[in-house]
Amino acid sequence: MRIGAVAGALALVALLVSTLKAPVPVVDRESVIVDSVRRSSMLREVRAPGTLVPEQIRWISALTPARVERILVRPGTAVEASTVLLELSNPDVQIEALDAQRQLTAAEAELLSLTMALENQRLTQAGVLATTRSEYLNARREAAVTQYLAASGSVSRNDSSRASDRVAELETRYEVEQQRLRLFTGTVASQLRVQRAQVERLRSIAAFQLGRVQSLQVRAGEAGVLQELPLQPGQWVVPGAILAKVVQPTRLKAVLRIPETQVRDVAIGQPAVIDTRDGVIPGRVVRIDPASQGGTFTVDVALEGRLPAGARPEISVDGTITLERLPNTLFTGRPPYAQANSTTALFKLVDGGRHAVLVPVQLGRTSATTVEVLQGLQEGDRVIVSDMSRWDGVDRVRLR
Repeated sequence: MRIGAVAGALALVALLVSTLKAPVPVVDRESVIVDSVRRSSMLREVRAPGTLVPEQIRWISALTPARVERILVRPGTAVEASTVLLELSNPDVQIEALDAQRQLTAAEAELLSLTMALENQRLTQAGVLATTRSEYLNARREAAVTQYLAASGSVSRNDSSRASDRVAELETRYEVEQQRLRLFTGTVASQLRVQRAQVERLRSIAAFQLGRVQSLQVRAGEAGVLQELPLQPGQWVVPGAILAKVVQPTRLKAVLRIPETQVRDVAIGQPAVIDTRDGVIPGRVVRIDPASQGGTFTVDVALEGRLPAGARPEISVDGTITLERLPNTLFTGRPPYAQANSTTALFKLVDGGRHAVLVPVQLGRTSATTVEVLQGLQEGDRVIVSDMSRWDGVDRVRLR
């Protein structure tokens, strides 16, 4: 009987244990973030990291293959447009420039010679024309005298006919010489035009070759700060290689990297605020990259305020873009992983804040730090908006 009594006692204890509820987990109040549900104007915002970059960047590239001889300016130095940054060398470029100059000089000399030769030919033809005209006019006078004498019988008709034939011959020669002069004069301009065009082509080639020689002394091209010069003396560069980068340090913009899930409501013209850690600068969205890179879109924000003293190109910043203002909206702090237009479970404080129970909440539009509440909560409710994934599987916790 003793064994039966012990067994019955154990069964009773097991039954009592099975009917006991699991103890309520205890959560340290200091380890969670509690926010209240309120109704007012909700500001929808998007926050994203980014960097300050110059609005205008001047890339200086090599025009010709060359070797770096000297570097005269180091990155971080303020430069003017005429400042020589580095010196390059290439003897072949100088030889080609001299050869182009020689060809230009020869073509100019040929143009001068052709001009003189054509003018000399024109003058010669004009002289021939003048001589022919004089002979023609003299023959006409002689023919008139001969005809007069032939009428009086002093000269034979044969001499009179010969004088008339002489006039006809010289008249024809005079007309031919006139046509020859007109034809020659008309071709002078075209001959000179062809040679002048050749001179201009060679002059352009010589100017290009001279520009290549001058490019061996690499200049900044505009005032600013030399940001990059990734070369060393003796290094060989090829045409198109980047030699230096000059920027305007006082003309900066913010480039933000916004996730694909948040960029859909961003539009050009929206106001923004850029936090440089040394100050806050107002701005406005001016460009949105049409393609995603690595899951983010690049958004350019033009800065409209005065730059803080510590603002420099390439420093990290945080940007906040204001999307819209929602009037008379019920909202609370945005929990981690909360998505727009979804249903989630939040711990709502009850019993004067001593406990929190899990309630389903339907969310609406989201912002960077707040979320719209559509159903499940009332104005004045207090909820835990920090990560509570550690307490998955429980529907009630006690706060201490």
